Amino acid sequence: MISGKILRDAFISAANSISNKKKSVDELNVFPVPDGDTGTNMSMTIGNAVAELKNMDDGVRVCDVAKAAASALLRGARGNSGVILSLIFRGFSKALEGQESMDSEHMVRAMEMGVDGAYKSVMKPTEGTILTVAREAAEKGRALALSSNDTLMIWDEICRQAKLSLDETPKLLPALAKAGVVDAGGMGLLIIFEAMKDVFHGGDIVKAEASGTKKITVETFADTVGQFDEEIHFTYCTEMLITKARDCDDPSKLRAYLETIGDCVVVVDDDEIIKVHVHTNDPGLAIQKGLEFGYINLPKVENMKMQHERRQKESKQEFIPAKPEKKYGFVAVAAGGGIEAMFRDVGVDCVVRGGQTMNPSTEDILAAIMSCPAETVFVLPNNKNIIMAAEQAVKLADRNVCVLQTRTIPQGMSAMLAFDPDNDFNTNRLEMTKALERVSTGQITFAARDSDYEGHQIKQGEILCLDNGKLAFVDKDVAKAAYKLTKRLVKSDSSYITILYGADVSDEAAEALCSQVSAKYQHIDVNLINGGQPVYYYIISVE
Repeated sequence: MISGKILRDAFISAANSISNKKKSVDELNVFPVPDGDTGTNMSMTIGNAVAELKNMDDGVRVCDVAKAAASALLRGARGNSGVILSLIFRGFSKALEGQESMDSEHMVRAMEMGVDGAYKSVMKPTEGTILTVAREAAEKGRALALSSNDTLMIWDEICRQAKLSLDETPKLLPALAKAGVVDAGGMGLLIIFEAMKDVFHGGDIVKAEASGTKKITVETFADTVGQFDEEIHFTYCTEMLITKARDCDDPSKLRAYLETIGDCVVVVDDDEIIKVHVHTNDPGLAIQKGLEFGYINLPKVENMKMQHERRQKESKQEFIPAKPEKKYGFVAVAAGGGIEAMFRDVGVDCVVRGGQTMNPSTEDILAAIMSCPAETVFVLPNNKNIIMAAEQAVKLADRNVCVLQTRTIPQGMSAMLAFDPDNDFNTNRLEMTKALERVSTGQITFAARDSDYEGHQIKQGEILCLDNGKLAFVDKDVAKAAYKLTKRLVKSDSSYITILYGADVSDEAAEALCSQVSAKYQHIDVNLINGGQPVYYYIISVE
C-alpha cells in the first residue's frame, strides 16, 4: 500500500526530476523550429503542483494528494505534451477518489483512466508518442494485476514497460528513426514514472537543480531570455558581424574559444562574413577574439538581466473576471504589439500573450475567457501546440466556450473577419471555420538546432520556410526566403497578400519585400503590417 505522504513525495520528486532533465528532453524534438519544447512544457505543467503539495502534512490521504495534483496540472498544462501529462494524472484523481491509501488495483485503474482520458482528448492519436508509452505501460500493469497484488512490483513493471515502449517509438514514427531519437514526450513520462518509483521504494525526494539559460537563439540573435523565467548565468548578450580577412582562420576556432567564456554560442560562417552570438560575462574578450578573424561590424552588447526584469514587468497580464453582458466574446493568443492591436481592432476582447516558444497554460487561457463579458466566448489559439490547452479550459469555464482550430495568426484573423453578429452560434462557428481553412500561411523563422529533417540537412541558425506548418525549404537570406515563400503560396485565384514582419526585421527591409511582392503581383492587394512578433521574421497570409 502506498500512503498519501509517499504519493505526495513521489509527485514532488517527479516534478524536480523532469525539471532537472528538461533540457535533454527538449533536445529530442525532431522538428528544428523553435517552440515550447516538450521537456519544458512537461516540467512547467507538473511543477505547477509542487507548492501546493509541499503544504500538505504527512497524514494526508492519497485521494487528497491526487486531487490537488490533478487540479494543479490541469490549470498549469502547457503544450500538447503538458495537457496529455495532466490527463494521465487526472486518472489518479478519479481512481483514488475517497481512498486513504493506494493498492495495486487503484494504481492500475489510475493508469487506465488516465490513458483513456488522454486518448479521448486527442482528435487523431498518433502511435509512437507519449500516448503509446502510457497505454502499453497501463496494459502491462493490468496484466500483472490479474495474478498479483504487489503494488511496488507492478509499478516497477509499469516503468520497465514504459522504457521498452519508449525504445520502440522510432519503429512507429519514421521521423524519430531518421533522427536517431526516441519520442520526447515518452521520455519525459518515463523520467516522471521512474522518479516516482524511487520514492515508492523508500528513496529520497530528488532535489531541484538550478536551471540554466535556454540555448536556443535566432540567427539575427534576438534575445529570448525571460520567456521561462530561468536563471541567467551570463549577463551580456554579445553579437557582431565579422567581414572575413583574406587569410581568415577556421571560424570553428572562434566558436571553440567563445564556448570557453560563455554559452548560447552561434557562429554562422558565410562566404564573406561570420555572424557571431554569445552570452558571456566579458563581451570585450569576445570582440577582441573576433578581430583576429577580420573586421568587426555592428557589434551589440545588451545586459540580459536588465532585459529580463523589463520583460517580466511588460509580460504580466491580469484578467479581471466579468459577468456576461453581451452575446459573443473573443479570446486570441498572440505575441507582438502589432498583432495584438490587429486582433483588438477586429473585435477580440482579450489577448493572451503567447505563441511559439511561449505556450500559455490552461489557467492563462481560462482567466482570459472568464474576463470576457460574454455568454459565449470564441477562443483562437493560433498555434497547434496551444489548441489542447485551450480545450481543457472549456471544462473549467462557467460560460459557453468554442475553441476554433486556428493554427496560425492569419487563420485567427480570417476567422474573426468572418464573424457576423447577426448570425446564430452554429452559423458563426461554421463560417469562421470555413474562413480559417481558406487562408494559406507562410512563416519564416530560424533553425533552433542542427537537424536532418524530411531530407533537409539543417544547421542551427539557418532560415526555415514553412508552408502551412510544413517545412518547404531552407535558405540563408531572410529577404530572399520570404519572397520565394510568398511566390509558393500565391495561386491563380489569390486576391490578398498580407505580410506581417517581426521584431527582428527593420522597416526598410519589410518595405523592400512588400515593394518586390507588389511589383510581381500587381493584380493582388498587398498589405504590410508591423506585427512585432518574436521568433518569426515574417508571417505571410495569402487568400
